[in-house]
Amino acid sequence: MYGGKLVFAQLMEFALWYAFRRLVEKYRGDFHVLSFTCLDQFLCLAFAQLTYRENLRDIEACLRAQDSKLYHLGIRGSISRSALSDANEGRDWRIHFEFAQALIRIARRLYASEALAVDLNETVCALDSTTIDLCLALFLWAPFRDTKAAIQLHTLLDLRGAIPEFIHISDGELHDVNVLDLLIPEAGTFYVMDRGYLDFERLYRLHPVGSGRRPCFAGYWFVSASGLAGSAVTPPLSSTFSSTRRFSSRPSSVSLSATGSLSP
Repeated sequence: MYGGKLVFAQLMEFALWYAFRRLVEKYRGDFHVLSFTCLDQFLCLAFAQLTYRENLRDIEACLRAQDSKLYHLGIRGSISRSALSDANEGRDWRIHFEFAQALIRIARRLYASEALAVDLNETVCALDSTTIDLCLALFLWAPFRDTKAAIQLHTLLDLRGAIPEFIHISDGELHDVNVLDLLIPEAGTFYVMDRGYLDFERLYRLHPVGSGRRPCFAGYWFVSASGLAGSAVTPPLSSTFSSTRRFSSRPSSVSLSATGSLSP
């Protein structure tokens, strides 16, 4: 029988544990904690994610079935539904948020040279949302319709490596365009989104991002679905449109075809 480390323990070796411990100290995550520490909580949740556990009872039953191996997984505390529930409710969420950001920065560097389907050297991100239906009887805090509850998961995805850069969970009634107020744009990045995010005032805020003579964008390009087979990227909107004059530093005339695509 192989006597080396368990697969889960080997995967966890890639995490930045020195950063995790620093965040726990920063937000006092283990203050007055006797046994089930922030590290135990994170390892339980990571194990649940990798093994597709569905609820706290499922996590508890799976881990306690192999009680003798918990030490080798790195878990030192006692596993129970109440301990997991109390930790999820009472621990500072910023510990896991900032730890995830540190891991994402590492992952992005690893995939920086991965080729895209288009000939671009810059970062390309896709922004979209999905609605997750919930039971209204159990999730009273997430009203959506008269007969059901829901939340919305807004995600900004780096297409190199499919790495999430930004995730925001809201109630099901929040319109997609409002998420633009929460984004921190990155200079030199292409953002792909559908027309649900079309709001010129909000989009203009992306225009001056940057410093000195190197702003984030020199103008906006609109990509249409019908143009993807040919020239997908069209020139900026013409300055003859008063509502869009301020969005382009290099105006050129374009026309809108019956199919909804923009052409020079």
